[in-house]
Amino acid sequence: MRLPPLPPDGLAPDLRSVHDTIVDLMVRRQPEIIAQDAQGALVGPFPAMLHFPRFGIPALRLLAAIGTEARLPAGVRETVILTVGARFNARYELYAHEIMGKVAGLTAGQIATLAAGGRPSDLGDETAAAHDLARALLDGRILPASTYERATDLLGRDGVGELVFLIGAYCLIAMALNCFDVPVPELGS
Repeated sequence: MRLPPLPPDGLAPDLRSVHDTIVDLMVRRQPEIIAQDAQGALVGPFPAMLHFPRFGIPALRLLAAIGTEARLPAGVRETVILTVGARFNARYELYAHEIMGKVAGLTAGQIATLAAGGRPSDLGDETAAAHDLARALLDGRILPASTYERATDLLGRDGVGELVFLIGAYCLIAMALNCFDVPVPELGS
């Protein structure tokens, strides 16, 4: 880990407010995921956001909007996030979203296949279309017309727009996690 977690008691008031908001959103609403260390400092992607607040706080706003304005089913969203995490091998992203994938109703086999970078054979049509769209974009290509049309037919124009911003936001998180070599939390910590 290249950026140490920042203990909340040492944060300036404006960053402490951001910290406390993240705690409310992550720790209290998603208790399955370890997002704080024993001293109450945030772990995962959050130290980078607090170390670099000029960029981290706007990134948090984007993530918050993507969460609060979400219209796609949770299973579709978690499939796409796991697809991104696997593409970047972002350890913390995979850790957190393997958990959230289970909460969203993905099977253990689907989660394992997605985390390994594969495409589960038993995805529903909407989820498969979202996965295919994500994989094509993560390969750095222009989205094929057939992939776009299928996703639009199944998820709607707004659903495709939501996917693009979801994929982009989680690419950003994966890059921050990988740049700062963020580990998976130790269970029981």
